Amino acid sequence: MLIDSWGRQITYLRISVTDRCNLRCVYCMPPEGIQLRPHDEILRFEEIAEVVRAAAENGVREVRLTGGEPLARPNLPALVGMLSVIPGIEDISLTTNALLLERHAAALAEAGLKRVNISLDTLQPERFARITRGGSFEQAWRGILAAERAGLAPLKINAVAMRGVNDDEFLDLARLAVEHPWQVRFIEIMPVKNEAAWGEGFPNSFDAFIPINEVKARLAGLNLEPLNDKSGSGPAREYRIPGGPGRVGFISPVSEHFCGECNRLRLTADGSLRPCLLSDLEIPLREALRRGEPVLPYLQQAVGLKPQQHELVLNHRPVTRCMIQIGG
Repeated sequence: MLIDSWGRQITYLRISVTDRCNLRCVYCMPPEGIQLRPHDEILRFEEIAEVVRAAAENGVREVRLTGGEPLARPNLPALVGMLSVIPGIEDISLTTNALLLERHAAALAEAGLKRVNISLDTLQPERFARITRGGSFEQAWRGILAAERAGLAPLKINAVAMRGVNDDEFLDLARLAVEHPWQVRFIEIMPVKNEAAWGEGFPNSFDAFIPINEVKARLAGLNLEPLNDKSGSGPAREYRIPGGPGRVGFISPVSEHFCGECNRLRLTADGSLRPCLLSDLEIPLREALRRGEPVLPYLQQAVGLKPQQHELVLNHRPVTRCMIQIGG
């Protein structure tokens, strides 16, 4: 088993498969974009599978594919198929903006994908286009419905809570859990190299921050009922709305951090292990993989370097990569 210095067992690996994305969300990517890695610096599917195989042999049971936008990586169902047959892997999920999901949902499900998390910060098409710098809400919505048809469940909607951006829609977003068997989760904005101005009409990232307790207060009229049976091993605190088939969840990485329960490592698209999302510490792995070295010592090193908790309160925050380059 992979157990860190604080006694936490690592059972979850988040894998960024690309640093490319077909959106430019204001809180995720700087206005000027990012310097994309050359293709030969991005891990091949076989290399990703080798890392997952070593992780699974040592207790990792869940894998989440992220990006960038993971569906911007050609032939992603092939990778899902490779990972789904690795002994020990019990759950493979995907975080996506859903723009390409209508095209790929059925193939992903057939390959072994279990479920999807979909980033959706607004239900207003014009606002969606502004937040994403050009995305189509209608296309994303069709992708959500395609995922549901393909049986990718539970289907989770992730909304970043932002004051002055989408805080007038919290009730509408939460009510999706009344109308659908979906899980709507509100997430605090994280300070991951997104301090630069977001553009005309947007607040700065500091002013946009809303603590989860305030989000909950705004939803008080829904009479949320806390649930004890969590869906998965993620950090969301989950509730139900009376009469609705879905759930509402709250994720508070900043105001009420859940580091004591952290069970994950991250693998960047260019092949570095990242022990903590909110720390720049990384262990390069790509060249060792290509030299044929065993993966386990690098996994053990990354686990050994996991901090007890992030240090945002000390103003220690990541500066080398923005969220699109980490995978969230």
